[in-house]
Amino acid sequence: MGPKDHIVSADEKTSIQARIRCHPSLEPAPKRPLRVEPEYERGGALQYLAAWDVRRGYVMGRCEFHTGIDPFGRLVRQVMEQEPYCSAERVFWIVDNGSSHRGQASVRRLAEAYPRAILVHTPIHASWLNQVEIYFSIIQRKVLTPNDVASLAEVEERLRLYEALSNRQPRPFDWKFDRQKLTEFLQRLETKRVAQLQQARAG
Repeated sequence: MGPKDHIVSADEKTSIQARIRCHPSLEPAPKRPLRVEPEYERGGALQYLAAWDVRRGYVMGRCEFHTGIDPFGRLVRQVMEQEPYCSAERVFWIVDNGSSHRGQASVRRLAEAYPRAILVHTPIHASWLNQVEIYFSIIQRKVLTPNDVASLAEVEERLRLYEALSNRQPRPFDWKFDRQKLTEFLQRLETKRVAQLQQARAG
């Protein structure tokens, strides 16, 4: 990896609902936790697509009403047409095997649109290797819980404000899953796969 190479971890956080509570929540008080009205009206749902720059700790996101190839393509364009990515030598996009970016067709599609972009899939059933999932877990705790909003627009505003706040002082995650641990993990997956195949043949 050179100084003009970048790693972007991307995925979608799907079906973020706007739950409009029938009665106001009660703020926490001494010896009383926050009380959230259990009854609510559904105000629709958003999909939050995000790209996490692994080296910079910088996040770029957008809200869409649906997931799919086109919404993911818009996220890619949003990232690739800004610096430092538009002048990078290589931009590695780490994604899982979701339908928006699955298989070799997605690899070709990205390379045709942006020749310097390289799509890399995490192993199947190992989407937790994608660092953007850590960011999603943070916004779930700090932004989306409790889900008590007045509208879908408020959900989007919360996500955008937290994104801007995070980017004021971007900081990468202290990622300790190195190449050796990845190799060992892949070996365990392969051992399990072979054992399941042998069991199926024997049964």
